[in-house]
Amino acid sequence: MKPTGPIPPYFAATDGQLQIGGVAAEELVAEAGGTPLFVYDNNIVGAQIARFKGAMADGIALHYSVTANPYEPLLEFLGRYVDGFRVVSLGELKRLQSAGLAGIPINFAGPGKLDVELEAAVKAGATLSVESEGEAARTIRAGENVGLQPKISVRVTPPFAIEHGRVSIGSRPSPFGVDSERVPLLVHGLLEAGVDWRGLHMFAGVQCLDAEALAEVHCVTVANAGEIAAAIGLPLPELNLGSGFDIACRPGDRPLDIDHVAAALNETLCSVPPLLATTRFTIELGRWLVGESGVYLTRVLDRSESCGHTFLTTDGGGHHLIGATGGLGERGLLNFPIAVANRFDAPAEEEVTVTGCLCTPFDVLGDGIALPRAEEGDLIAVFCAGAYGLSASPQAWESRPLARETLV
Repeated sequence: MKPTGPIPPYFAATDGQLQIGGVAAEELVAEAGGTPLFVYDNNIVGAQIARFKGAMADGIALHYSVTANPYEPLLEFLGRYVDGFRVVSLGELKRLQSAGLAGIPINFAGPGKLDVELEAAVKAGATLSVESEGEAARTIRAGENVGLQPKISVRVTPPFAIEHGRVSIGSRPSPFGVDSERVPLLVHGLLEAGVDWRGLHMFAGVQCLDAEALAEVHCVTVANAGEIAAAIGLPLPELNLGSGFDIACRPGDRPLDIDHVAAALNETLCSVPPLLATTRFTIELGRWLVGESGVYLTRVLDRSESCGHTFLTTDGGGHHLIGATGGLGERGLLNFPIAVANRFDAPAEEEVTVTGCLCTPFDVLGDGIALPRAEEGDLIAVFCAGAYGLSASPQAWESRPLARETLV
């Protein structure tokens, strides 16, 4: 039998039923009108925010990356507790506006911004993290077109890479950001153009569970930002450290030691270069904040046998939660934590493969895993489904019904 990722410690059973936010899974399905259903527990999100703020030094701002999960009720909840949001498209910006969060600090990042997006971001008062000299020029024109001074930060190609959880020093060719040696000239051009320069945005854009690696990344980032500030000859207003905080959802994963990351960052910030003495620091988190809060509930439609192996076919699949299937192309590579929701505290009895309903052999939610016996009508729960789930999956595949979502 193949292993699965660890079920997050927040979940328990009452009378055999999986409880999510204190409510039985079957009850949540009935309230939502059926399966497949994503359930997000705001108590878990709140606990992660509290853990972050309790560990980090005062003054380190926490922004939420909307790409991780743009479900509007979740955004409304997050807006009460985080210090800002990161968006990468006009659609994500509109989700924040629809959720009544237009007045909160917003960082508009990502490559390939359309002119209409630049203008909308300037109008919304967002800070635009520019990825190149050309995008900076277009952002200045966007400000002129709408009659407003744009807020601009410069994304810097990081002087490191995280590969297999290890940090390699040295820049790599990248479509993201401006090479550090070109940043001072770009910033001087921005200042001459009269923009509101907000500082630098620098991160590797990969997820990591190694606290020591993340500590090294933060140290190298702050040092590099100090060198850039010295070359510019001005104090750095803000430094956005990006993210990189992963969650334990694969076999063998261990949770990120956030306290170690925070202690190391706090130590780094106690000895920053002089031009960073008054800098405001930001960390953008998505998966780490909301990933463990989500449970994907899907109903068993059929139990079948083939060559001595048992298959449970469900009404869900990779068109809703592509990450759990290994990208619909790498069967069984990453078995997410999975359980029978209506027999959550029962011992495993058999080896089964849990599949989705798509017409591909790669639509596998659990490959060769140990579960209690499940029959047609039972409820399967896939955990760590709160980030990069429904909005990151090919929902139009085979024109299947969309999954439902709810926040508890």
